Amino acid sequence: SSSSTHNPPRRRIPHTKSTSAAMAPKAEKKLAAKKPAEEEVHPDIGISSKAMSIMNSFINDIFEKLAGEAAKLARYNKKPTITSREIQTSVRLVLPGELAKHAVSEGTKAVTKFTSS
Repeated sequence: SSSSTHNPPRRRIPHTKSTSAAMAPKAEKKLAAKKPAEEEVHPDIGISSKAMSIMNSFINDIFEKLAGEAAKLARYNKKPTITSREIQTSVRLVLPGELAKHAVSEGTKAVTKFTSS
């Protein structure tokens, strides 16, 4: 039924065709334990395994783009190390406008917190 209160299925524990969970009706399948970051903003909302897979691909893609750009910057400047400066410059080069500004701000905040701990 497609009522307006329908919630998408939550992320499920990966399983193979031979497990009893795969044979069980959908309502009986167990949900995976949530990681701490999944509880932060909206603890009452789940995410389907397909949506989680898409988010995972997105994060990995952005990571690779930033790491590649940071590596190029270090190479251009004949530096053997990628520092927070290369990462910050990479963020400014890879991400568009306002998104880059917010990312730099959050990154600076994280580095400050890490350095002071």
